[in-house]
Amino acid sequence: MTKFDASRSTVYIKFLLCFYFGICVNFSVAQPLISFKPVITGLNTPMQIVNAGDGTNRIFIVQKAGTVLVYDKNYVFKSVFLTLSGLATEDEHGLLSMVFHPDYKTNGLFYVYYTNAVGNLVLERFNVSANPDVAAASSGVIVLTILHPTQPNHNGGELHFGSDGYLYLSTGDGGGSNDPYQNAQNTSALLGKMLRINVNTSVEPPYYTIPDTNPYVVDGKRNEVFAIGLRNPFRWSFDRQTNDMWIGDVGQGAREEVNHRKAGTTSGVNYGWPCYEGNLDHLLANCSGTAQYHFPVYWYQTSFETGRSVIGGVVYRGSAFPKMVGYYIGADHYTGDIHIIGPVDGSENAIVGTMQKSSFTYLSDFGETEDGELYAVGLSTNTLYLVQGADPLPVELVNFSGVKGVESVKLSWETSIEKKFGQFDVEFSTNAKSFEKVGYVLAKDAPNGAEYQFSHKRSGVGNLYYRLKMIDIDGTYKYSSIISITTVDSELSANFVRPSFIENKILNVVIEEPFSSLELVEVNGNILSKTDLTGKRGNIEIPLGSMQAGIYIVRMQGADKILNQKILVSQ
Repeated sequence: MTKFDASRSTVYIKFLLCFYFGICVNFSVAQPLISFKPVITGLNTPMQIVNAGDGTNRIFIVQKAGTVLVYDKNYVFKSVFLTLSGLATEDEHGLLSMVFHPDYKTNGLFYVYYTNAVGNLVLERFNVSANPDVAAASSGVIVLTILHPTQPNHNGGELHFGSDGYLYLSTGDGGGSNDPYQNAQNTSALLGKMLRINVNTSVEPPYYTIPDTNPYVVDGKRNEVFAIGLRNPFRWSFDRQTNDMWIGDVGQGAREEVNHRKAGTTSGVNYGWPCYEGNLDHLLANCSGTAQYHFPVYWYQTSFETGRSVIGGVVYRGSAFPKMVGYYIGADHYTGDIHIIGPVDGSENAIVGTMQKSSFTYLSDFGETEDGELYAVGLSTNTLYLVQGADPLPVELVNFSGVKGVESVKLSWETSIEKKFGQFDVEFSTNAKSFEKVGYVLAKDAPNGAEYQFSHKRSGVGNLYYRLKMIDIDGTYKYSSIISITTVDSELSANFVRPSFIENKILNVVIEEPFSSLELVEVNGNILSKTDLTGKRGNIEIPLGSMQAGIYIVRMQGADKILNQKILVSQ
């Protein structure tokens, strides 16, 4: 695939952004609707969920500090399977991944991937003990050590065995901005890569050999590199049905991306970093003009609103939730947004992506149990979730907004479809994390949609957050996006542009509190300019230049407050 062409690509990405007065709301029709059911709680910074593939259906949970826990298929704790010591665990360090050998049932071998005390990346092999729920801790042998720069981030990484029997390992580029160590495009470096080794051919150090079909030859010898051009492929997976590879690669500042490589694709794929970030030009100076780059099949903008760290997902091939079968399901670590691609039918042309809002933030992994059911682990909630699917709710929300009055907030929303739908619970928060129900509105069961209003008595100042919990008559539900309403303590601070009717193309702004920036925004959400306000107070004059006449929005942003004011620019 050559450079991404949005006008010709067969990859369609649904990402609808509503903007008005600084309130951004995302709506998407999820296909299917995804929910999370807590099944194991009380964990300690869980990083990954894996299975042994030995017929027991046990659940193994990898934890950041170095322990692996084992549970039975009914979520009953059995034992601490393994404890590793001497790991670096700060920042993005720690025990990152674990995988069982395809012949684990007979050979008892498994592999772990972690950062050691000095921050280098280590692949280590262990045996199970006579007790099937406890590893033989003294059996560990180092298979591979990858020197990592002093940066604590961009370590990768996840382990999986492919259908070819080889062990695959993803590694980050070494950390920092713009791949400062120039690893990702360097075929002799093991960072910023997908690696592939054969662990079945050597019982002596280094306990592996290089597959003859690995694509890169360095100093006359093939090396471990299978694919290049990755930034931080923290989570990735194989589709257990098609053997396709799906890689979630964390972006820098512009794109979070999901890459798809069909099982039959020749090895040696170049995913583009740092020449490209996602599908955008990035650092082209040292890039070959004839290189063939493999661009993502799905991407979204990197930001605090849309997400800052993609968590690569899994194509669901279980049986408990038929509506989910064939869909790739991943998420963003910070926003909790669920990213759904599919249905995957073996043709890259059929890939369609949608986004579904979720309140389950700080997920660190999606993984499968032996029977193909899908789970996710919450790094900060210390919880294992069963990922469930349901039929989409028989309601479609097309807008949701709020206006602050003197003593209450007036909420308004509108639907375009309702079919025997239940009710809307109105939920409120002051921090956008912990919500409480403040009322409900019964659905009007209008096939062509309806309009709704709700008044919440609330005085005071600060940011107010609301969301709708849309509940079907069978109890299934989904959340709307969160809207934010900013209240201020005086008319003066609310009306900071003087006058609001601009005649001489000079914006006079009165700054009475510390703000970091001022943005001039068109009503469609396009940001025309941004001015640094750091350390500025009093009256500030900002030239508007040759701006066309019309209505605009001026937005001032501080550490804990955002103020918006509509202005009219005349000729």
